[in-house]
Amino acid sequence: MALYAIGDLHLSFGTDKPMDIFGPKWENHVERLREGFSELNGDDVCVICGDLTWGMELASCAEDFLFIDRLPGRKIILKGNHDYWWSTAAKAKAFFAQLGITTIDILHNNCFFYGETAICGTRGWMTGENGGGEHDKKITARELLRLEASLKAAGDAEKLCFLHYPPKYGAVESAEVTRLFGEYGVKKCCYGHLHGKAQGLAFNGTYRGVEYRLVAADHVDFRPVKILQ
Repeated sequence: MALYAIGDLHLSFGTDKPMDIFGPKWENHVERLREGFSELNGDDVCVICGDLTWGMELASCAEDFLFIDRLPGRKIILKGNHDYWWSTAAKAKAFFAQLGITTIDILHNNCFFYGETAICGTRGWMTGENGGGEHDKKITARELLRLEASLKAAGDAEKLCFLHYPPKYGAVESAEVTRLFGEYGVKKCCYGHLHGKAQGLAFNGTYRGVEYRLVAADHVDFRPVKILQ
């Protein structure tokens, strides 16, 4: 049994969004995802850090989620900025039940446990060096509430955090996110979202006692990254 993470699957079985238009790194990415997940066992857990599918509503995402369901292991998903299908966790759970999907759980205002370790997280947000406008501030405040709800749900357990947006990117830091990490004793944070040249500014390493790792699919060769044994 092991815990893995990956982000940004960008599936499009139900929509016309071929990913190879974004360059050779994305060629045959579905087959490469299938091959990467083949290394997992049925009792493994993989957190998928957002941007699962290009579908605009749940109905157009059915084949994407069925593909994820058929991959080995239990999957825990969270929202990315391109998950336009997302309305409420309750609606997504009901949709999964209709499709007979049994291996996907949703990380949203809650946490899950991997042994004695808590899996926490939310989408997050990036505001840029100027802190953003009122719209950004509202979204940031909402995401901070969701992140803290997830961390509180973990109680005194050791906490790992999974986000879509990076808390630290180049010279930009989401100070309130990193403050919560320190306050709640988060040990590790995995995130996605960054592609292409933006990955050159990704922070991979330890900052204020927290280990950060970019797990966007194209950055990790479409293979889930082992986080814990």
